[in-house]
Amino acid sequence: MFAKAHKIEFFRQSGWMMIATTLGGFFMYAVHTPASRMPESEYGVFTTLLQMMNLMLIPSLGLQTVFAQQAAAACSPQQERRLAYVVRGALALVSLLWLIMVVVVFLCRAQVLTKYQIINPLSLWLTVAVGLAMLWAPILQGVMQGRQNFLWLGWAQVLNGCARFSGVLLLVGLLASDSSGAMLASLVGYGLAVGVAAWQSRMVWLAPGEPIVWGEWLGRVIPLTLGLGASQFMVAADQLLVQSIFDRNVTGIYGAAGTIGRALIVFTGPMMAVMFPKIVASAARSQRTNVLAQALGATALCGGAAALACTFFPELPLHIIYHNEKYWAIAPLVPWFAWSMLPLTMANVLVGNLLARGRFQAVPWLVLVAIGYGAALHFRAPAIKHAEQFEAFTMVVRTLGVFSLLLLSVAAWFTWHQPSQPAAPSAQGQNDREL
Repeated sequence: MFAKAHKIEFFRQSGWMMIATTLGGFFMYAVHTPASRMPESEYGVFTTLLQMMNLMLIPSLGLQTVFAQQAAAACSPQQERRLAYVVRGALALVSLLWLIMVVVVFLCRAQVLTKYQIINPLSLWLTVAVGLAMLWAPILQGVMQGRQNFLWLGWAQVLNGCARFSGVLLLVGLLASDSSGAMLASLVGYGLAVGVAAWQSRMVWLAPGEPIVWGEWLGRVIPLTLGLGASQFMVAADQLLVQSIFDRNVTGIYGAAGTIGRALIVFTGPMMAVMFPKIVASAARSQRTNVLAQALGATALCGGAAALACTFFPELPLHIIYHNEKYWAIAPLVPWFAWSMLPLTMANVLVGNLLARGRFQAVPWLVLVAIGYGAALHFRAPAIKHAEQFEAFTMVVRTLGVFSLLLLSVAAWFTWHQPSQPAAPSAQGQNDREL
């Protein structure tokens, strides 16, 4: 009876997160309809800046995981006080990191603007401003995730997407702004999401605190950041390469196909969001759970159905999102993108399971795959640059597909074939020591 209720609860919560993510994702992807009214050169800059945002998120990816773990497993007054202390400390730490990022961008602004063909510097600085909200969001949303406050976690995504869409529709669609208008809308959307998360988690970060051992805590954050950052890097790196080596008038067309392919990551993400705290809680209580099988099966089913739809009807999503016929010509690349992203979505579920259980021995191998992917893009860049346009784009996506399969293989090996080791970082005893 307990197992049946647990299963129903999982699918109810993941169902709401799927609905919320679908709504939020719908608005975020609807952004591209008014955004595509920019000149193709500016739209290419916009899609590139979105992937820069994904890369800026990497330093705090491990933080959402850690706070999801700690908030899920904290069940004593002492643990609650230590959780409050570390939330405030982490917010201060990432704020300092962001200030360093601002200085680096300021010093390297000329090179960045030139390399990525950004005409309006305001677009870059608005992207940097979004970075602060992106660094705060995982901390506060991690607390919500760990407390299984999926209702408001979902609403934060919906509000983010809705505000972003409304802003782009007004600034770009009606006022004919360039990529800077779209990035201002992104800043408003993320700011709203962070505000919701801060309010819903206020009982945690406003509570009395108790110091922790920061060295041990950082020792736990770093492998989580690297493990999740490997996948995040693979999602974003291709667009930056394309923007840096092709004429800015064609990079927006590639970005259109990438927008469709990356939708698989967005719309299957709720499975991992719901799975993670449940695995942490079951590990802390030494209980068995089949949440991994449920999340992996649902991700494979939903992602596979989406990839098949992109294969048989590749022009359909382009027609829905883009009213400019110039973007429709990239339809043959859409199936390549969808099938290249599918193993990456499944790998994310397995990586989330490994990290939730504290099985960090997989992390160096995941990072090695990401480094190999970056190296492959770098060394293939000359050949890609001189190939015919569609073939060049296909070469980029094929490279992504190969390394996505490799990442999935590594995650699967450590999930099922690597002998299990005690998951101390996720167990209750580890939580007592660090929190």
